Amino acid sequence: MNKIRFTKEGYEKLKEEYNELLRKRPMVIEDLQKAREMGDLSENGYYKASKSKLSFVDGQLRRFSDYLKRAEVVDNDGTNHPIDSVYIGSEVTLTDGQREKTYQIVGDMEAEPSVGKLSLLSPVGRAIVGKSLDQEVEIETPAGKFKYKIINIK
Repeated sequence: MNKIRFTKEGYEKLKEEYNELLRKRPMVIEDLQKAREMGDLSENGYYKASKSKLSFVDGQLRRFSDYLKRAEVVDNDGTNHPIDSVYIGSEVTLTDGQREKTYQIVGDMEAEPSVGKLSLLSPVGRAIVGKSLDQEVEIETPAGKFKYKIINIK
């Protein structure tokens, strides 16, 4: 079974989402039972929507349960890598000489590029993990190749 790496924050967020779904599930089942009591199920939109919602919740619960079983929480404390290199949990600032971009490197399933959280499995993540301050990296993305210099690691 392959491990899925998480930051501590990402793991806690996943646990919260899982527990929230567990809390919602009885209400979803209750809605389905109410819809079933309304009679003809073939023309009952409420029943179909309730059934679909239960299916979604159960699917999410199975997926999150699998993630939690396979989770490996990785601390950015230097025990698994040099403290001055980029690793999961690092906040990294890159420059191409004209612009600066700051990213947080997060676990396999935590990426949110719109807020600057990049998976260590992303093209940028793969290119900079293990690199140190002032190192130059070439990053190959779907948009082409780019060269950056690491100017800050937190």
